[in-house]
Amino acid sequence: MSKVVLAMSGGVDSSVAARLLLDAGHEVVGVFMRHGIETGQSCRVGETPVRHKQGCCSAADAADARRVADLLAIPFYALNFDEQFERIVDYFVDEYLAGRTPNPCIVCNTWLKFGKLFEYADSLGAEFVATGHHARLVDVGQSVPALMRGLDDAKDQAYVLFGIERSRLSRMLLPVGEHHKSAIRVLAEQLGFRVADKRDSQEICFVPDQDHARFIHERRPAADTSGEIVASDGTVVGRHDGIERYTIGQRKGLGIAFGDRRFVVRIEPDTRRVVVGEQHELARNELTAAGANWLIEPPTGPLECQVKIRYRSRPAGALVEPFEEGRFRVRFEEPCYGVAPGQAAVCFEGDRVLGGGWIE
Repeated sequence: MSKVVLAMSGGVDSSVAARLLLDAGHEVVGVFMRHGIETGQSCRVGETPVRHKQGCCSAADAADARRVADLLAIPFYALNFDEQFERIVDYFVDEYLAGRTPNPCIVCNTWLKFGKLFEYADSLGAEFVATGHHARLVDVGQSVPALMRGLDDAKDQAYVLFGIERSRLSRMLLPVGEHHKSAIRVLAEQLGFRVADKRDSQEICFVPDQDHARFIHERRPAADTSGEIVASDGTVVGRHDGIERYTIGQRKGLGIAFGDRRFVVRIEPDTRRVVVGEQHELARNELTAAGANWLIEPPTGPLECQVKIRYRSRPAGALVEPFEEGRFRVRFEEPCYGVAPGQAAVCFEGDRVLGGGWIE
């Protein structure tokens, strides 16, 4: 019997994951990762108040996770990761202030769920760390398993796991990835879990009301990122309250009426300008990425694959070329729209995650 530390968020996926792991003969220890958000209308991350709605790390979520653990008669612990989570919040704020579009979920998976949680597993003598992510690990006859897309295409989360250290794949378990979400909910109901109908969290847990600009200004009250909104030809068409309110490809919420559709095509942090243009101006034939993490043997030459530039984007055919340590260039077969610095470019071969990096 192998001991498994399972990250339990209080949601239906990680709750059912506990049952699946027990059915597979594992000894399961449930862990809730406290991130500093408490219940109530006014919560805090560090010195920043947070208006709590629905996230994945509130006291109510902890209570949901504990009830499931009690029902399954498994040990359950709530661990304080406030200090480590502050790094993720700072990363989020700093990226927006630099005119980039962060992805804190990827950073959380890399630093905490499959980072710090391994340290805790080691302290318990646990062989595996498990989560409720919709992704799969498949034996391909190599030293480590392959990370694959989840069986349920609509819920697949493999994209946000690209940053995990390759060496840790052999110590990971992802039990719900072999199931469709509808089947997970049915099983939760059969097991009598109160979370069977609980909504999936679609929000950044420390900004549950999704007001990024408010959160950033409360976190960095002295920062002034306001400036001009300009057309792609340089014509000033308006002003904005801060570059953190915008991301590449954004069409709604520009605050200016145009005769036809306009999109954010560029953000200039040095001049604090937001550049808007027509959709065709978003087209990019290539990108560069840094901070590469490979879940295969790192390529030394051109690699034909498919690349996703956002969690919800479709993989696009491309040629990936590593050109210096930790960086690679992506050349798309067809123009790709909405390439945003700060997001992840993740490489796939069919369902398999090959690796990825951060778009420069």
